[in-house]
Amino acid sequence: MSEAIISEIKLANAAELDLFLSEESQQRIMSADERDTLQEMMNIAFGRAAASLAEVISIFVSLSVPCVQLLKGEKLTVYLEQMVGPGPEISIVEERFYGKMEGSAFLVFPADAGGQLVPLFGDEETLYEGEAREEVERDALLTTGGILIGACVGKLAELLGDQVSYSPAKLVAKTQGKAIPAALCNPDAVAIVLKTDFSFREESVQGFLFLVTSQESIGWLKEALAGFLSQYEG
Repeated sequence: MSEAIISEIKLANAAELDLFLSEESQQRIMSADERDTLQEMMNIAFGRAAASLAEVISIFVSLSVPCVQLLKGEKLTVYLEQMVGPGPEISIVEERFYGKMEGSAFLVFPADAGGQLVPLFGDEETLYEGEAREEVERDALLTTGGILIGACVGKLAELLGDQVSYSPAKLVAKTQGKAIPAALCNPDAVAIVLKTDFSFREESVQGFLFLVTSQESIGWLKEALAGFLSQYEG
């Protein structure tokens, strides 16, 4: 079964669990044209992220077509569980970004991805020499996450006419049910979730990257998208 079909099934299952706002509710907050434009911007931003990582470790990252969904804040943890599947532990690189566009980025890996990523950064014996294996694998995850998140969010902000700063990336390795910060799970909040699946062509490491923007950013984001679209109107 192809990754695209699997992704569609997961999204359909997520909808069945009432994770996303209804289409009518989504239209009231952000129109279909606005979501389509944001999706195209994400496509460009994720392409930039893949190119940036290739410059560092000479490896090609394959990214799926991104999707944009408006999600109930209280459903973020359930959403993550639905995307990952039941049971497995995961490693997440989390990084907050601040600007007119504000939110959190999460790069989700299988729990054992650190060990698989280490060889991409050089000779394993040299990298592990004198350091605990856990620290080397942690550094590999944080470096990969920092490059992908920084390039992606930075390019998206640039396209929207914004500049962002970042908090230090941190590694969260636990069950998915405890991975999302409680502050993001406000039952009254609406989260704009921007998601893409990724895989490293030369390695069997797969995962996904998703951004969650704050509810306070929605008004500015709509204005920025309107400004972007106006450049192409007659």
